[in-house]
Amino acid sequence: MEYNLADLFESVVDVVPDREALVYVDHPGTGAERRLTYAGLDAAANRIAHHLIDAGLRPGEQLGIHLYNGIEYLQTVLACLKARIVPVNVNYRYVEEELVYLYRDADLAALVFDAEFTERVAAAQPQTEKLRHLVRVGTPPEGAPALDCVEFAEAEAAASPERGFGPRSADDLFIIYTGGTTGMPKGVMWRQEDLFFAGLFGGDPSGEPVKRPEELAERVAAGGAGITFFPTPPLMHGTSTLTSFVAFNYGQRVVVHRKYVPEEVLRTIEKEKVSSVSLVGDAMLRPLIDALNGPLKGTDLSALFSLSSSGAIMSDTVRAQFQALAPNVLLLNNFGSSESGSNGRATDDSGPEKGFRLHVNERTQVVDPATHELVGVGEIGRLAQRGHVPLGYYNDPAKTAETFFRRGEERWVLLGDMATVDEEGIVTVLGRGSQCINTGGEKVYPEEVEQALKSHPDVYDALVAGVPDARWGNHVAAVVQLRAGADPLDLAAVQAHCRTRLAGYKVPRQLVLADRIQRSPSGKADYRWARSVAVSADAEAGA
Repeated sequence: MEYNLADLFESVVDVVPDREALVYVDHPGTGAERRLTYAGLDAAANRIAHHLIDAGLRPGEQLGIHLYNGIEYLQTVLACLKARIVPVNVNYRYVEEELVYLYRDADLAALVFDAEFTERVAAAQPQTEKLRHLVRVGTPPEGAPALDCVEFAEAEAAASPERGFGPRSADDLFIIYTGGTTGMPKGVMWRQEDLFFAGLFGGDPSGEPVKRPEELAERVAAGGAGITFFPTPPLMHGTSTLTSFVAFNYGQRVVVHRKYVPEEVLRTIEKEKVSSVSLVGDAMLRPLIDALNGPLKGTDLSALFSLSSSGAIMSDTVRAQFQALAPNVLLLNNFGSSESGSNGRATDDSGPEKGFRLHVNERTQVVDPATHELVGVGEIGRLAQRGHVPLGYYNDPAKTAETFFRRGEERWVLLGDMATVDEEGIVTVLGRGSQCINTGGEKVYPEEVEQALKSHPDVYDALVAGVPDARWGNHVAAVVQLRAGADPLDLAAVQAHCRTRLAGYKVPRQLVLADRIQRSPSGKADYRWARSVAVSADAEAGA
C-alpha cells in the first residue's frame, strides 16, 4: 500500500463501513437530504469509476468536474482516484470563453457537469479537441440545447458497486486549477503522496503525521465517530475538497450544501450538530453574523468547536463580532494555497495593530525571490515551501520555471505573498506581490489597508487597489460597501479613521462607494474588478 488517496480512503472504509460519511442537505427549506455511510460512498464511487473505465477513459487522462456542491462532486473525485483518472476542478462561474480555455489547457478527456450548465458546455465542447465523454447530473432546463451525454443516474445504476481496480501509485496526479488574482487559471499538479502530507496534514492536522499508509486506518479503527466537518465554500475550490478528505482520513462525517445560504448554514449547524465549519473570510462570516443577530437569533451552536477561514482572512473586527455571539467557538485564520497546501495559522495577536502574523510549519520559509536564499530578520521576501510541493503547472513550463525551484535535492515552491520573519520565527504576511501598490516610492499592501477599513463600524466590506497618479505614480483607492442602513461615508471620514491605524502614505486618497463588493464564489478578492471600478471613478471625477 502506498500514499495514494484512493487506497487510503478504501482502507478507512474497510474499518468503519457502517459509519456515516457524507450528508447532503438541500436548501432553502426543502428538507431534502441524502446520507451515505462509508460503505455506501465507496460503492457509489466504484460505480462511477467503472463507468468511466468502460467509457474508455485511461489512467492519467483528465476529467473535469463542473458541478455545484453535492454528493456527486465528492463521489466523482473518488471515482477518478480509484480509476487513476486525474480529477480537475472547473469553476462553475466560467462562461464559454473561459471554459474553452480550461478544457483545452487541462486536456480534458471527460466532463461531469450539472444540468443547468448544459448550454455553456454545449457551446464550449465543439471548440475542444480531446473532450469526448460527457456525464450530466440532473435534468436540464427547458429549452436547453441537445447534447450527446450520459445521464449520471443511469451511469451509476448500470455499473458495478464492487472495487476490482488495478494497483495504484503515490505518483498518481491530482490537479487543482487556481484562478489566482491575475491571468488565466493554472493547473497545479500534485503527486498524491505530496498532497497527502502538505494539504491533508499526513492524516492528522492536530498531531503527528502517519509514518506508514496502513497506520491511517489503524488510527481510525482505534478512535470513534462524533466530529462533523462542514466545508461551506464551493467544492470546486481546493480548500473545501481537501477539507472533506481530511474528514475522510479521520473516519468522520462531512456535510455539504449545494450553495452558500447563511440562514440554511446555521440551521444545518444546529440540526447536524456540526463540529467544524470552514469558510472564506469576512465575505462569508459577516452574513452569518447578520443572520445570528436577526432571523436566526438563538441558533444552538453548542456543538460547534471551531470555525476556520482559508483563502482570505477574517478581520479582527468581524472575528470579535462573531466571538461575542459564540464565545466558545475557536476562530482560526489558516494560511495556505493551491501550490503549497497548508503553511500555518495566524497568531493570537494577529490583526490591524501588528499585521497578519503566522505560526508557520517547518517547511515554510521566507526567501529572496531572485536568489532563493533565506532572508534575514525583518527583510522582505516571498513565502516559499519545501519538501512536499507540487510538480509544477500543467501545460505551462515557463510559469513552472518561475515558481518552482530546487535547492540541492529538495524541491521548493515560491508563493505569491510577500512577508517578513522575526527573531522568534513568526512570519508577517504583507500581501500578494502582484497587488502591491507603489505610491511615491513606498509599498502598500492592500490587505493591511482593508483590515483598517473594515474596523470602521459602518463598513461592511472593502477592497483596495492602486490607481495611476501623475504625482505619486499610484495612489491608494478604497472600494467600500457600507452596512445596510449606514449613513454615507466621505473620504475625509475614512481617512481620519485609517490614520489612527496606518502610516500616512497607506491612507486611501480615493473612496468609491459600491452597492456590493465583487468576490469569487468562495469569497476571494477580485482585485481586477476593484481596480477597474476605482480607475473609472477617478476618470469620471477628473473629467
